[in-house]
Amino acid sequence: MSEAVTRTVTSPPGLLASLDPLLRDWLPRQRWFAGKGRPVTGFSLVAATELLPADARLGLYHVLVRTHQQLVPGPGAPGEPGDCYQLLIGVREALPPRLAPALIGHVTEGPLAGRTAYDALYDPRPAEVLLEALRTQARIGGLRFERDRDREIRTGLVPRLVTAEQSNSSIVYGDTFILKVLRRIVPGVNPDLELPLALARAGCPRVPAPAGWMVADLGGRSWVLGVLQPYVQGATDGWELALRELAKGEDFTAEARALGRTTAEVHTALAGALPTVTLGHGRMRQLADDMIERLEEAARAVPLLRPYAPGLRTAFTALGDLAAEGRTWTAQRVHGDLHLGQCLRSPSGQWSLIDFEGEPAKPLAERRMPQPPVRDVAGMLRSFDYAAHSADVPVPGWAHACRAAFCTGYAEVAGRDPRTDPVMLRAHETAKAVYEVLYEARHRPDWLAVPLSAVRRLATPEPA
Repeated sequence: MSEAVTRTVTSPPGLLASLDPLLRDWLPRQRWFAGKGRPVTGFSLVAATELLPADARLGLYHVLVRTHQQLVPGPGAPGEPGDCYQLLIGVREALPPRLAPALIGHVTEGPLAGRTAYDALYDPRPAEVLLEALRTQARIGGLRFERDRDREIRTGLVPRLVTAEQSNSSIVYGDTFILKVLRRIVPGVNPDLELPLALARAGCPRVPAPAGWMVADLGGRSWVLGVLQPYVQGATDGWELALRELAKGEDFTAEARALGRTTAEVHTALAGALPTVTLGHGRMRQLADDMIERLEEAARAVPLLRPYAPGLRTAFTALGDLAAEGRTWTAQRVHGDLHLGQCLRSPSGQWSLIDFEGEPAKPLAERRMPQPPVRDVAGMLRSFDYAAHSADVPVPGWAHACRAAFCTGYAEVAGRDPRTDPVMLRAHETAKAVYEVLYEARHRPDWLAVPLSAVRRLATPEPA
């Protein structure tokens, strides 16, 4: 077993001032930047740690920086402290052509003047530094690198950055591990580490067990920075697989049924590993009221939603009415943002669930709250709908058949079919569709027709 490496480091004074002009332009252009549409007025440094000394050919800094942004866009509007982001910043005298996509900018003042700053995750050498720190369980300044002591991390694994757009950044090491580097971070227990660890202890094989994790200890609190997991070689995510089968006109119900079974296995393991709660009248009334409030906000923002709002509202009032009659439900920890893209199918045909971070836009405390399991079910049902609408050639009945197969598979493991609680299922699917309408209207107007088609269906309850 490797001995833990402890190293005290300091970062040069004026580091943030040196980078500030470059970050104002570069940061808002990143896929994972959450504050788009509001100008960045400045930064405050949360922490900076030197991982490789900058006086060498290559310097490497781990930086946690909080953005300051205008709450309301407009000239002269004040900036307010906003999100905290994790940056791995490399510095070189000049970038080789292979690192051109990683360019942040050329530093003209401060301790890094005359050097070129870039996103170091594109560069194999800094990526190797992170894996070596995990392997040796290093302590570098306020950074702590942990690993599962029963799992060996070999040296010599060649890193490569996953270039697909996503809300975080991932590095694959050989065909052995994948390191998910969180970009927007908050202090506290992160479900993306908490839930896979709990499932590993429970012996659930449907979620890759964490092999290591990165943490910052700041101000008496821990901030989870990244999670290292086994890499499923040759795996295909559910979204890609569904679109591929759709393009060929192939049936997908067997895979949908297997996905339902996998989801139920994970739910069953989570319910056994972590506390569950009973949702009675008060909690369910609050849940229904919150759904109604979000519907009203969305209808104000998206005029196309307004004609359907009264019908959609009945999905939520029906849930509150059922709770008032004495009906109760069990809530537990769930995935929180389940869709086809969060599922991996191995070459052997086994499905796994990944990315337990939940919806990043929601507060951490809300993401860690127990929820009705049907929330994940509703997310998958909506995902089948999205896949069907993404096909170049429509396949009539494809989404309906997949939705039914998923619920059937879920019932085979859970012992209960989500369709036998139609009020709860409709409420959560409606809430998800309303969220999608607002999201698409703001970010992808060309996709707005997809959730609106669901809205038209959900606005009229099916006969019992």
